[in-house]
Amino acid sequence: MLTYAPHLKHFARKLRSGMTDAEQRLWSRLRRKQLHDVQFYRQKPLGHYIVDFYAPDARLVVEIDGGQHFEPAGIRRDQRRDAWLRSVGLHVLRFDDRQVLLETDLVLEAIWQAMNVRR
Repeated sequence: MLTYAPHLKHFARKLRSGMTDAEQRLWSRLRRKQLHDVQFYRQKPLGHYIVDFYAPDARLVVEIDGGQHFEPAGIRRDQRRDAWLRSVGLHVLRFDDRQVLLETDLVLEAIWQAMNVRR
């Protein structure tokens, strides 16, 4: 299991209690090993980051991006974060909120395909 900065635990709890509509929709389909018996964790601290969803067996991170991720500062932050996640052997999938809300089944298919490659 990857280690994390202990101070992030409190923030992760807060994020779990305040998930966006898109995060809630995806979590309702990932929780309790619903997607091909793979365990996912939500708002999981990894290193100095908190990722939206994490499947340790598949070494997969799934991020759901709101509008702030498409601004220059957000793009740079995500690039640094993704580079670190890749450096520890994780694969990162990113979807925007709208995709998750309107095309949930396609998002789940993309996650499933990525898991099959990674397992």
